[in-house]
Amino acid sequence: MTTTHEVGAAVTTAPADASAPAPRHDLLRLATAGSVDDGKSTLVGRLLYDTKSVLADQLDAVERVSRERGLDAADLALLTDGLRAEREQGITIDVAYRYFSTATRSYVLADTPGHVQYTRNMVTGASTAELALILIDARHGVVEQTRRHLAVTGLLGVRHVAVAVNKMDLVDWSRERFDEIVAEFARHATRFGIDDVVAVPVSALFGDNVVDRSDRAGWYAGPTLLEHLETVPVGTDPSAQPLRLPVQYVIRPQSADHRDYRGYAGRLASGVVRPGDEVTVLPGGRRTTVAGIDRARADGSLESLEVAFAPQSVVLRLADDIDVSRGDLVAAASDPGLTTRNLSGTVAVLSERPLRQRDRVLLRVGTRTVRALVDDIVDQLDIMTMEQRTAPDGLALNAIGRVRLRLAEDVAIDDYRTLRRTGAFLLIDDADGSTLAAGMADAPDRSVGEGI
Repeated sequence: MTTTHEVGAAVTTAPADASAPAPRHDLLRLATAGSVDDGKSTLVGRLLYDTKSVLADQLDAVERVSRERGLDAADLALLTDGLRAEREQGITIDVAYRYFSTATRSYVLADTPGHVQYTRNMVTGASTAELALILIDARHGVVEQTRRHLAVTGLLGVRHVAVAVNKMDLVDWSRERFDEIVAEFARHATRFGIDDVVAVPVSALFGDNVVDRSDRAGWYAGPTLLEHLETVPVGTDPSAQPLRLPVQYVIRPQSADHRDYRGYAGRLASGVVRPGDEVTVLPGGRRTTVAGIDRARADGSLESLEVAFAPQSVVLRLADDIDVSRGDLVAAASDPGLTTRNLSGTVAVLSERPLRQRDRVLLRVGTRTVRALVDDIVDQLDIMTMEQRTAPDGLALNAIGRVRLRLAEDVAIDDYRTLRRTGAFLLIDDADGSTLAAGMADAPDRSVGEGI
């Protein structure tokens, strides 16, 4: 049986017995986002403190600094704003990863900045997240930066969104104000293809509905924030996805005992593999079968496996002696995806150097890096109107836009909406190696084209 609280397009669902144990102790990766002064650092600090994930010496240091500032209680925001410059300014300026656990689940939390000029940092933090935790100040409601965070969340394919409507104590725990904010948020979320939105009214400063349920919002029947994090579905069934293994190393031991050994090492991006499975090596397209699967032990020796699945790091041995090198992709023969020299996709610009048409860059997909040309900047997303508009001369820092690229060599790449890990790419400055933009590929173009 479930308890449901519905507001507009947002549906909040919690188990009737939130204390029931989960079937296994699994891992949830989440990223936080919020505008400046929404109370994000305080909320994260409250999660850490109330789940007893703070070491005694850390808490002592926070209490000491809080007293020096004339505060009556510990400022939990100091648990997350760890850099001296951040503490002095009272802001978060970089992505920081926090780790905590409960009896049912472990968490990796990417705490991202709220300032507009650090939107690029959210791209980094949310790129591996399964859930985005977006804060909204109850007094200000949905603002431009909220829409920007929603855009990034949708483009990165983050499946779940939790909305913490914070500082509810400053609006007298008004249900009408909460409903108004959540309804507007849900309308924007729908435009970015986000349909799993759970909203919780909280006061991070006092801990209301963060870990412990508040008695100041009797009208709210949904879960606390932690109860929702405990129960949101985690992970994707690897067997439901096609095999993808970007080759990172070719292993050829020089010892006499392993003179004939040849293995291809990498981390499984998706899928399941077993000895005897038929695979295709891209971009060359040669087909073969898996002769064996090995995994490194702690002492450096190898053990054989009967099955491996994402995200394990393994070594594949192939039945045929074919040309395989770093940057190749071992894929399921039944669903190998496509290779292309013409690529289109959406990019988020991470560099202060604008991305311009006719720029020559490096494109990195998985472990493969090739030369590329920015053939066209199609358009740019207008965060205020949520509409695509004609792009200016270039895409500046934090801009989100669609581009077309021509590549010097074939690459194997998937539609990002289908396979996140093998559908993502980076654009790199070929002069200094800095990252220019992070991209999400559209369905690959089957035509090879002329390249560059």
